[in-house]
Amino acid sequence: MRKEKIIERSAAAVCLLCATMAIFAVMAISIYLLLKGIPAFKEVGIGNLLGQSVWQPTAAQPAYGVQYIILTSLLATCLSVVIAVPIALLTAVFLTEMANKMLAAIVADAVELLAAVPSVIYGLLGMILLNPCLYKLEKVCFAGDKTHQFTGGANLLAAVIVLAIMILPTVISVSTASLRSVSANLRAAALALGSSEEQTIFRVVIPAAKSGILTGIVLGTGRALGEAMAINMVAGGTVNFPLPFNSVRTLTTQLVSEMSYASGLHRRVLFTVGLILYVFILLVNFALLRARKKVNV
Repeated sequence: MRKEKIIERSAAAVCLLCATMAIFAVMAISIYLLLKGIPAFKEVGIGNLLGQSVWQPTAAQPAYGVQYIILTSLLATCLSVVIAVPIALLTAVFLTEMANKMLAAIVADAVELLAAVPSVIYGLLGMILLNPCLYKLEKVCFAGDKTHQFTGGANLLAAVIVLAIMILPTVISVSTASLRSVSANLRAAALALGSSEEQTIFRVVIPAAKSGILTGIVLGTGRALGEAMAINMVAGGTVNFPLPFNSVRTLTTQLVSEMSYASGLHRRVLFTVGLILYVFILLVNFALLRARKKVNV
């Protein structure tokens, strides 16, 4: 008994140490970003930074407005989630409720492979396959429009499509696990009461698994907000108002594009951009987690 208690206490101590390290990591990141990001707010001004849309850090009179960059990040994330979630949920329903074991195994393996693809590959495929197609569409939509600046297909629409594809595996995997965890008794009870298979799935199984599905949406949203490399390759990289065929830049691509050569105030403002991104991710995750808790009540 004494030996078992020692083992239990040791295991508890190791678990406590790991939990403490996780908390310490979050606090360290938060404190570092606050210390690095707040000074630029004072130098540039919160109104100038968040309320202006012009970004010209190398001009004679530098401008550091991130309004369009923030709008692009939020819009691209929201649109990609709106596109990806229905597809992911229906795929999860197919895997758990409709497909036979062999077909479900094949689709599940394909989803896992999709999750394992590096983001730079998504960006490369977007450049080779997606951008030329969108450029053809752009030429059709803006034929004869002399005011439109053609981007070669590198635009907000390309970024949204790539992001939607990238977050699909995360939402599919978590939703599939949630649907499979629903008790078979619920399905049997609904069918026994005369519900069709489709009614059972959409009125009984999915509502019972909505907490896990929301978790998948939270993880997918976090990935969409934090993605940089693939978006940098397909979105064009220009600070513009986020219209579908405009070349745009997000908070993450802003850091990737300019941090390597930035110095002085320019570098401090980029740390502020990182702080804004960090706060947005925290707020979005907090809001979605609160929604999941309300769903569970």
